[in-house]
Amino acid sequence: MIDKTDIDSESYKRAEKELNYLWKRGNDFLGSKYAILGGAMSWVSEHQLVSSISNAGGFGVLACGAMEPSMLAVEIKATQALTSKPFGVNLITMHSKLTELIDVCLQLKVKYIVLAGGIPSGLAIKQIKQGDAKVLAFAPALVLAKRLIKMGVDALVIEGSEAGGHIGPVSLTVLAQEILPVIHEIPVFVAGGLGRGDAIVSYLELGASGAQLGTMFAASKECLAHENFKKAFIHASARDAVASVQLDDRFSVIPVRGIANAGTKAFMKHQAEVIQKYHNGDLSKEQAQLDIEHFWAGALRRAVKEGDVEYGSVMAGQSVGMVKEIVSVHDIIQQLVQEAIHSLIKRYHHTSML
Repeated sequence: MIDKTDIDSESYKRAEKELNYLWKRGNDFLGSKYAILGGAMSWVSEHQLVSSISNAGGFGVLACGAMEPSMLAVEIKATQALTSKPFGVNLITMHSKLTELIDVCLQLKVKYIVLAGGIPSGLAIKQIKQGDAKVLAFAPALVLAKRLIKMGVDALVIEGSEAGGHIGPVSLTVLAQEILPVIHEIPVFVAGGLGRGDAIVSYLELGASGAQLGTMFAASKECLAHENFKKAFIHASARDAVASVQLDDRFSVIPVRGIANAGTKAFMKHQAEVIQKYHNGDLSKEQAQLDIEHFWAGALRRAVKEGDVEYGSVMAGQSVGMVKEIVSVHDIIQQLVQEAIHSLIKRYHHTSML
């Protein structure tokens, strides 16, 4: 943690007050002490981690992923049993039972639903809002941010390509400059590659209402992921978190960022072999595409739950290089807050010297 012994109390109080002002809109919207969201990570963001983030003053987000409605209900109830603080549920828009999943959330009085994995339908947004819940959605470009606002979403998340898991093509630095100066109607939260509080402050000053972090929490004590999975984070550098590579434009590969391992190399070889089979006429284009897509089936679960960090999918953002040890969620959030406050104090001292 940051040493506060060399900081006078007046400077600290002033900086703390300014930070509270900078992310007040985010705090008010989320109902949390700190406008720090936990990124929803499949097999990782379950009831223990989510409740720990909310209990520590942040805003936990439960990852539904491919869960069936009955399993989601179990996870929501388990989270509610561990925290009385607000938390959200992340639903994938392409899920075949999206309507039922939304119903489960509303029946269990979940007040925040994050729609991810594509542009949500107007019907899904309407269903959530009629159920007296708030809708958060991801905006990968300014034009889509404006469209989502017209559709009725209550808040946006802009996530840069530095993030772990499924990513878009644009960095957070560029997205923030494109969107934050323009969008003022609703809160906008930034995400992707964030690992320090002073960086969060810089985006708050650009107009963000808060920040979302995933990688930092994935290696926390409270996270139920396998120890091998967490240790992989500690040993990795930023350059180890790479996006999946597509070898042939005719066969799409969904861009996913994770820690490079033997599985990453095997996937490149697999693509090349499948493409050659297509050229030889042994596979149709549709068969080849499915073969490529199925390579990573179950790979994330194998890494998170079984500890297979060699051939499993170890999804992580480029901020993984800042994960140095396995600490508690409380300590992670407090470190972020203290770094944010400390950065504001340094500015005061710099200004006074001018």
